[in-house]
Amino acid sequence: MSEEVTYAHLKFPESRKTENIQEVDRFGTQAPPAASRIWRQTALTLTLLCLLLLIGLGILGSIFYTTLKIDKGRLNKLQNVKEELQSNISFQLMTNLNRSENIRNLSITLQNLATKLCRELNRKEPGHKCSPCPNSWIWYKNNCYFLTTTLQTWQDSETSCSSQNASLLQIKEKSTLEFVKSQKLYYYWLGLSPRQDYRNSEEVDEHITSSAGLKRSTNDINKMYCGYIYETKIFYIPCTDKQKIACEKKANTVKTENILMSEDPDGRI
Repeated sequence: MSEEVTYAHLKFPESRKTENIQEVDRFGTQAPPAASRIWRQTALTLTLLCLLLLIGLGILGSIFYTTLKIDKGRLNKLQNVKEELQSNISFQLMTNLNRSENIRNLSITLQNLATKLCRELNRKEPGHKCSPCPNSWIWYKNNCYFLTTTLQTWQDSETSCSSQNASLLQIKEKSTLEFVKSQKLYYYWLGLSPRQDYRNSEEVDEHITSSAGLKRSTNDINKMYCGYIYETKIFYIPCTDKQKIACEKKANTVKTENILMSEDPDGRI
């Protein structure tokens, strides 16, 4: 009886150990398969998402490349059109400039011809309507001159010329000197600056290069000396004395229409 009890006692732990091992094995072999399936599904999903993302990036890259290529082609076309337009505009500008230059030269030539013709008409018919000077004025070179025998003081003579948009005669250029010598002027006031002291006579030729223009003084002009011309010499007398008046001003441009519409007594143009 003692032997049986011992046997039973020894077998029970062994049997329990075997059951525990079997239970552990049972749970251990069943748990891993469930976790493995979840991870495999997750990995598969992520793989599919990555593939879709790569496919999307590829499509976007293809679209971007195609669009870029199209835009580049359009840009090249626009650049070509721009260069062609610039070339055409440059050519047109050069053409217009040449035409403008030709027109300007033609206008100058026509104006010179009109001036020469008008001078010839005035030579034959003094006071012709083509003259660029007012009536009773003398046209010489590029200036108009007005000579009157009315005697006035220097200041009154200056005022009289100013009222006609002119000034007292000033010999500042060669053409004026030629006019003075051709007219043989005697006792005509000149537009020289009044002087405080008396001055001896001098030749008119000296005033071509002289700076002695008409400069009004702040002093009392009634106590000053003014110059007048006597043929080819200039003399100085008190400005309150009276002399004849010689005015001058720039001639206007000869109008071509005044020549084209002019007729001589025989009916010829």
